[in-house]
Amino acid sequence: MQSECQAPGFGLVQPSACRHLRGEPADGRSVSLSLSLSLSLSPSPPLSLSRAPSRPLGGMWTINAMGRLGNQMGEYATLYALAKENGRPAYIPAQMHSTLAPIFRISLPVLHSSTASRVPWQNYHLNDWMEERYRHIPAPYVRLTGYPCSWTFYHHLRHEILREFTLHDHVREEAQAFLRGLRVNGSRPSTFVGVHVRRGDYVRVMPQVWKGVVADRGYLEQALDWFRARYRSPVFVVTSNGMAWCRENIDASRGDVVFAGNGLESSPAKDFALLTQCNHTVMTIGTFGIWAAYLTGGDTIYLANYTLPDSPFLKIFKPEAAFLPEWVGINADLSPLLKH
Repeated sequence: MQSECQAPGFGLVQPSACRHLRGEPADGRSVSLSLSLSLSLSPSPPLSLSRAPSRPLGGMWTINAMGRLGNQMGEYATLYALAKENGRPAYIPAQMHSTLAPIFRISLPVLHSSTASRVPWQNYHLNDWMEERYRHIPAPYVRLTGYPCSWTFYHHLRHEILREFTLHDHVREEAQAFLRGLRVNGSRPSTFVGVHVRRGDYVRVMPQVWKGVVADRGYLEQALDWFRARYRSPVFVVTSNGMAWCRENIDASRGDVVFAGNGLESSPAKDFALLTQCNHTVMTIGTFGIWAAYLTGGDTIYLANYTLPDSPFLKIFKPEAAFLPEWVGINADLSPLLKH
């Protein structure tokens, strides 16, 4: 997917030359970079405690592109927010661009590997939640690492993050056309609830590695009933990387459940777009569902307390930093873990 439009000498994609891939940047600028490789290694002075500089400082920040779509959305949003907080220009790896740009109108320019190899990076590991020290990172050439996906990094920039993750028109229109064609017992629904059920590797990893569980039939029944009690004739649009399990375990006898997802992890755009074009969300676990809920708005039901209290997962994951306070959690059934 990567085109060959580059800023001379530095391998940086110019947004103005690649709008067919990711949309026009918010400020319409083209990218230029003075990377004279008399790269100043002296740290910049600490930033003001009150606000980021009104004009960006020099240097260059990027982030490792790790994981699939949900992970890379979290990495992109975190880079966007922390670079802005610290007054540094942000650039994304080409791998991240190839994952996100076909789906979203992202605006951050691309840092090609040929340029990245010439930069004296300072690697800076992030936990999966915001900390005060991240507001004052003095190094000019920073490569953020880790798997950050927490609203605590970027929620104060929610409007900008939603703009960055605006779907391309053709992606959005395909999803909306599908939803317009749905009927609940012969009637066109007025309320659409996206349901994302994470299965795949988590079915094994959660109990064996993290002392946790994935969503079961009982959780999904409770979550769907929560919406049925509050909205008239909602339709539930189910996506998953385990669609066969969903068809066997989600009761569709009322005629209000549609098994819509294709479950293709290598091509997630269709499923993700369907979820975000709904009014509300039922998610289970994982960053794909978290991001679908964040972009959708509306009411969100999530699987809560899905690990044992002594799970090592809780050392790297804070539920209160992953799920927005207004989202509604339904406790997981941990009894299968207690049988061993």
